[in-house]
Amino acid sequence: MRAAIYFTPPADAPLTHLAAAWLGRDAFASSSVPLRAPEPWLAPLVAEPARYGFHATMKAPFRLADGMSAEALDAALAAFCAERAAPTIRSLALRRISGFFALVPDQAEPELDALAAQTVRRFEPFRAGLSPAEFARRKPESLSERQRAHLAEWGYPYVFEAFRFHMTLTGRVPDEAAPAVEAVLLARFEPVLGRPLPVDGLALFCEDAPGAPFTVQSRHPLRIEP
Repeated sequence: MRAAIYFTPPADAPLTHLAAAWLGRDAFASSSVPLRAPEPWLAPLVAEPARYGFHATMKAPFRLADGMSAEALDAALAAFCAERAAPTIRSLALRRISGFFALVPDQAEPELDALAAQTVRRFEPFRAGLSPAEFARRKPESLSERQRAHLAEWGYPYVFEAFRFHMTLTGRVPDEAAPAVEAVLLARFEPVLGRPLPVDGLALFCEDAPGAPFTVQSRHPLRIEP
């Protein structure tokens, strides 16, 4: 089993429903929902993000260290969230990052970046070290020296100064298809684009077996400041 700590909106949030309809899968539910893509050629583009479930990575998937349990991790996550204020993304935007499309903050959000860094550090004791095969799967030869150091120390290359909050909507999209995919996404997600998004809770996602879909095990609210 692998665990991950992700941000995802609540199960009944409009963005959750939009993303589930796009990906064809709701990580809160045990069953899939129909993919309402207007063109069949869009379906393969969502296969990988659908397996992981709609989310933004705060602590990337990891195997539990010896002596650690999912129950202890869940309790620690609940306590962590109760102690921290919920940041808000001021404006949500659609961007293409390294060939894939994602929802991202339209401007820098230092409080959100700080929350991600705190999450990485706080839950590191729960993470088993990467095996040589796991390390190799991250293609360290393609990373910068600093990213390789993060991978070795934290199990994930895109942390701290390399972190960028994003909620993935597609796999890699060829350049020639990007304008058409972007047009469809802009239409689908128009109700949430340019609007605030409260990062109001963190969720424990689990992958029960290698290659299995990630599902939400629990979601804990962050503290809402008056």
